[in-house]
Amino acid sequence: MNEAHILKIAGELKVQPRQVLATAKLFAEGATVPFIARYRKEATGSLDEVAVLNIRERLIGLADLDNRREAIIKSLAERNLLSDELKAAVNQAHSVTQLEDIYLPYRPKRRTRATIAKEQGLEPLADLLFQQQSTADPLAEAVKYVSTEKGVADVAAALAGARDIIAERVNDDAVARAKLRDLFWSEGVVKSKVMSDQLEAGAKFKDYFDWNEPVGKIPSHRMLAIRRGETEGFLMLRISPPEESVLPILEPLFVTGRGPAADQVRLAVQDSYKRLLGSAIEVELRMETKKRADTEAIRVFADNLRELLLASPLGSKNVLAIDPGFRTGCKIVCLDRQGKLLHNDVIYPTASSAGEVREAAMALLSMIKKYEIEAIAIGNGTASRETETFVKALKLPSTIAVVMVNESGASIYSASDVAREEFPTQDLTVRGAVSIGRRLMDPLAELVKLDPKSIGVGQYQHDVEQGSLKRSLDDVVVSCVNGVGVELNTASKQLMAYVSGLGPALAANIVNYRNENGPFKSRAELKKVPRLGEKAFEQAAGFLRIRDAANPLDASAVHPESYELVDRMAKDLNCSVKDLMRDAGLRQKIQLPKYVTETVGLPTLTDILSELAKPGRDPRQKFEVFSFQSGVEKMEDLKPGMKLPGIVTNVTAFGAFVDIGVHQDGLVHVSQLSDRFIKDPSEVVKVAQKVTVTVTEVDLPRKRIALSMKAAPVIGASTSGQRTSPSAPRPTGGGFNRPMPPTKPAPVDWFTAAMNKNKN
Repeated sequence: MNEAHILKIAGELKVQPRQVLATAKLFAEGATVPFIARYRKEATGSLDEVAVLNIRERLIGLADLDNRREAIIKSLAERNLLSDELKAAVNQAHSVTQLEDIYLPYRPKRRTRATIAKEQGLEPLADLLFQQQSTADPLAEAVKYVSTEKGVADVAAALAGARDIIAERVNDDAVARAKLRDLFWSEGVVKSKVMSDQLEAGAKFKDYFDWNEPVGKIPSHRMLAIRRGETEGFLMLRISPPEESVLPILEPLFVTGRGPAADQVRLAVQDSYKRLLGSAIEVELRMETKKRADTEAIRVFADNLRELLLASPLGSKNVLAIDPGFRTGCKIVCLDRQGKLLHNDVIYPTASSAGEVREAAMALLSMIKKYEIEAIAIGNGTASRETETFVKALKLPSTIAVVMVNESGASIYSASDVAREEFPTQDLTVRGAVSIGRRLMDPLAELVKLDPKSIGVGQYQHDVEQGSLKRSLDDVVVSCVNGVGVELNTASKQLMAYVSGLGPALAANIVNYRNENGPFKSRAELKKVPRLGEKAFEQAAGFLRIRDAANPLDASAVHPESYELVDRMAKDLNCSVKDLMRDAGLRQKIQLPKYVTETVGLPTLTDILSELAKPGRDPRQKFEVFSFQSGVEKMEDLKPGMKLPGIVTNVTAFGAFVDIGVHQDGLVHVSQLSDRFIKDPSEVVKVAQKVTVTVTEVDLPRKRIALSMKAAPVIGASTSGQRTSPSAPRPTGGGFNRPMPPTKPAPVDWFTAAMNKNKN
């Protein structure tokens, strides 16, 4: 372990060096973040997942810095440029930027104006001018270097070449770059202008046709919006400080004398900034502001994804799922309590013919009875509210929950290799309906089958660095899956692949073993799975559950390495492990300090005791049925001042999008989220949260709905107009922005009659 790295990370993250060292050793041994945070608390001093992740990222970052340092030293040594002083400077650099500044003068360069001037023999003249002796006469000295043979036509050309050499030195100077970099950050301004021929085509970026904002204050979403406008060819982007602030910083570094020679150096400094240094630092800032914007956008996406994955599950119920439609009808599937497809059909509840509507009602009621349906999931796409009205008009028993499910990404799942493997004989529509039903039963288990980017809870997700986005989202999925735990005998291989220590190959081997040998009877049986060794078992076992196993601890989060310890606790109290799990009185008699060892301390013992109290508990909130406002089904039904229930579908830096059941999400601008001032919308709302909103404005032509969550919002005051990004993303998929139909069924009390008919 690199001791300097350990100390640096400890200082940055404000933790003890021993905690960083222990975490680094665990990573080196192949441990995963969830395993370290959950089962190695004694080693790490009870660091949580966030701290463990931060240590991992800094270890990777510092290793990359060292790799670059080694490459630079090797390059310098190979070209006989590595002095002891230069090597020390390279080894003492604490950041990539500092390292590259040191290396810049020695970096192999393409042929520049300065190299051409050197080839013409003008470097001695540049050296003379740079000394800035007051007695030096640049014109007289330049005459000596005029040579038609070398391409120096006259005195002016000689002086220009010498200034080119000085300008490159200014550009390569680490101190000058550092000071100018600081100036750009402190006084730099982001400026965007519309391309002269794109006024109409780029209308969606009109807010940025003439935009100025300090670079240090511009928020992530605005920077990404301007960059997108530039990428699409509508905007021109520049980042620069006031020009009058630049030369007072640069000139004193290089102009040290007076007289004609100093004047030549001054001209070279000005040229260097305009031609080389200014644009170089601007490129740096563009990259750094993009990186910062990416980091914030990825954080928003990751937070939203976590809330969505950890949304309340309905649980194991017989579910009838409906993928609504008009012309093509509603696709119906019936699923058992494990999510297995039992039946599929198509009905036409919104048809213009009363006979078809009656037939649809009878068919639906028949399926509800035959498959003992306990809940109905309706996708929130086209015809969703009309289908919901139809279903509720059947006056089903109150025990059958009718729930609107966000179907964003379901169409992508239905066409995926995963769906084809699960349902090779079914078409896309059936697969999509199955996904809707399973999302209601267990959002986490179903959504892990999708690329997180297709779920539609991000912000400029296609504009950010895709490698960083994927790593962050994968970390979130891994955290959620392991935090909830996975039922070993029913989980899909896609879900199991995210379990600590497994991955796609071992997950597939587990499922194949399960299919060939039947359900696992114990966690220990996992060791019989091909290629699943001791290390993988150690990492994975605690996160896998076996319901109704012979050993009750197999259904809990107690790691197998602690089974012997729990057996000792039970033996000391003359009872069984099952008795411990059932009887709180027995658990209260356990004296935890008695069981402390060199490797097991109070943090782990406390976790074990909590797990014995609620074995295999699901950390997700209890499911609650949500319903949209009846009679409000399309934008035309909305009126300013209406108070409506809604579900948050996306949280961004500028506000939250809320589904209120009209096929178009409304925006609660950050200024309308609370009566108190907030900077981060996630302080107030989360994805999948149920909220009550007030309609403040409805813009039918542009399909925009402005909402407020304030106690007394100003009706008619446009919050949509306050959008800080004209190209801010709206949720994709899930039926948003779809056309509205002309018909909806009339309520009919068919349930009792249909049930009686089916009995006969």
